[in-house]
Amino acid sequence: FNSLNHDMTLPEFKFIWYMEYSHRMWGRAVGLAYILPAAYFWRRGWLSRPLKGCVLALCGLVCFQGLLGWYMVKSGLEEKPDSYDIPRVSQYRLAAHLGSALLLYSASLWTGLSLLLPQHKLPETKQLLRLRQYAHGTTALIFLTALSGAFVAGLDAGLVYNSFPKMGERWIPDDLLAFSPVLRNIFENPTTVQFDHRILGIASVTAITALYLFSRKIPLPRRTRMAVTSLLTVAYVQ
Repeated sequence: FNSLNHDMTLPEFKFIWYMEYSHRMWGRAVGLAYILPAAYFWRRGWLSRPLKGCVLALCGLVCFQGLLGWYMVKSGLEEKPDSYDIPRVSQYRLAAHLGSALLLYSASLWTGLSLLLPQHKLPETKQLLRLRQYAHGTTALIFLTALSGAFVAGLDAGLVYNSFPKMGERWIPDDLLAFSPVLRNIFENPTTVQFDHRILGIASVTAITALYLFSRKIPLPRRTRMAVTSLLTVAYVQ
């Protein structure tokens, strides 16, 4: 209100406040949904030794996620007397919060599916080993692309250029390396952040397409084929 939205009304502020409040309450509900059943199952002796370690790690990650969210929001409330920029949270903390959430979600899904579905026993052929390695590499690329999206959001970098595939009239913008030192551009220059996100997004879709085409050459269980096809579909929708 002091820096930007001088004409904001109380109902408009309440809308933002309730969005934030709902997000916090939902996060706390997720925490309880993890911790309370985990304590009950632990007390009843229903958890194996390896699963106990997994449950502890997941519960710890839930608590860490909440702490990281508070740390992120705190950065948007800090007074910056030397800055006349729009108040916003740190893009570094936003990326950390998103990355932690993705890890938590993926670990939860992996643990749940491991318990619900029996593991396929497949012959360890060279092709299967290569497919597994390529899938891991594609996963890392997708994760990196998502994190780069957090930097786009944190810097409002999506507002800099809104044309595609070119950025304005150029394939490579003039101000791509405007900041010094050069490394700072990757994390703090809105143009570079948007450019990187575009390149990573295209690279992710390309890698997923290649993964799908490679998987078609290997005899795989129906469940695995469904997973690869679903990944391809979601990638193109995204």
